[in-house]
Amino acid sequence: MRSSLARIATAVTAMVALSFVVPLGLLNGQMAHDRAMAAAERQAASLVPVLSVTGDPAALADAVGSVPAGTAGRLALHLPTGQALGAPHAPPADLAETRRLGRTSTVEAAGGKVLLRPVLLEAGTFAVIEVYVPQEELSRGVARSWLILALVALALVLVSVAMADRLAKRVVRATDRLVRAVTHVAAGDLAARVEPHGPPELRAAGEAFNHMADRLARLLAAEREAGADLSHRLRTPLTALRVDLDGLAANPGDPARLAQSRGALDRLETAVDEIIAAARRPGGPTGGPPGAAAGGPGPDAGCDASEVVRRRLAFWSALAEDQDRGWDLVGADAPAPVPVPETELAAALDALMGNIFRHTPHGTAFRLTVHRGRSSTGLLFGDAGPGIADGDAALRRGASGAGSTGLGLDIARRLAESTGGSLRVGTSPLGGAQIEVWLRTAPKPASRRSARRAARAR
Repeated sequence: MRSSLARIATAVTAMVALSFVVPLGLLNGQMAHDRAMAAAERQAASLVPVLSVTGDPAALADAVGSVPAGTAGRLALHLPTGQALGAPHAPPADLAETRRLGRTSTVEAAGGKVLLRPVLLEAGTFAVIEVYVPQEELSRGVARSWLILALVALALVLVSVAMADRLAKRVVRATDRLVRAVTHVAAGDLAARVEPHGPPELRAAGEAFNHMADRLARLLAAEREAGADLSHRLRTPLTALRVDLDGLAANPGDPARLAQSRGALDRLETAVDEIIAAARRPGGPTGGPPGAAAGGPGPDAGCDASEVVRRRLAFWSALAEDQDRGWDLVGADAPAPVPVPETELAAALDALMGNIFRHTPHGTAFRLTVHRGRSSTGLLFGDAGPGIADGDAALRRGASGAGSTGLGLDIARRLAESTGGSLRVGTSPLGGAQIEVWLRTAPKPASRRSARRAARAR
């Protein structure tokens, strides 16, 4: 790129330099010619008063010798009698033509030019003053002026090439940084970034690249998290299937257990189908938190939390009965609309219920409460187990102190945050852990800055 910009600068500057060097050189040549002919005209004019005073050839010869051009042998006086005083150079034909016309003329001669000036005498005849101007006088200083102009043009070209190279160096350096960052990202280094430098276009390209790399890193992280979350959904039907198989092994001929096992297999197949459908969804499972693809749930993505809680608790109640767990459902007798998809809410419920069954001993009671507030709806999962010693550590994705994947709480947290809500870990009235999932049902109030922007827009 640097060589290309240097060539362009050379070509452009050379054309600009030629556009004023050539006219200036020609003008200098013309000025030198006019200057030499004007000097010859002045020397010819200096003999006119002598011709008007005397016609004596001797006096006229002395006058010719007193003029610098006459001393140098470049001035002659042609009398009407045909006598020539001085050093003539003009062709006879041109002399005759000048006498006939009676006006000053310039004619070509060997090695230069001749100025012929006729002077009218009292007898009505013409004497002609001849001044010879050699070629070196006509072009005096022209070669030097051409040399100076050429040097100036060359200096302009060199300066423009140096400036173009400096500019190209900035552009090339910024481009090289961008190329290196792109190469690192292509090699798998998603932490590679570029510091925007150079012209505005390259700075914009660098900022766009950084934004693209950040977006790519977020998408890949969301891809991994969504894959883990979708796989975590299989735990619920697998847990139910394991319990049913245990019961079926204890009572091989029990038709009720067999029917429950078939139902668990059907639920497992349904869960696998949901995972496949989520993976094939436009944009894949990388849209961020559950239900937040494309910036949050749409207006038709809501469901009735009470209905979903009743349906999922009907499933978990069978397992609770097998494990001698007492349970209670509070506040699910009235509708509780929430702005999340039914499948996502059911997955979060199953994840938190699975945590209760997985991390508390058999016989531990639990309670699920649906709390309806003015701007949010809360799902409160309380148990009588040992509780959670470090709530902050439990909320870190992938962190678990009980040997599990550590994804259950994160699935519920991301669902709550997708609505603008939150997830809290506390102590249940039953004495164990309490997980509170708050789903925001009212839009967030606009901030002061947003309000000012809206007012300015209006």
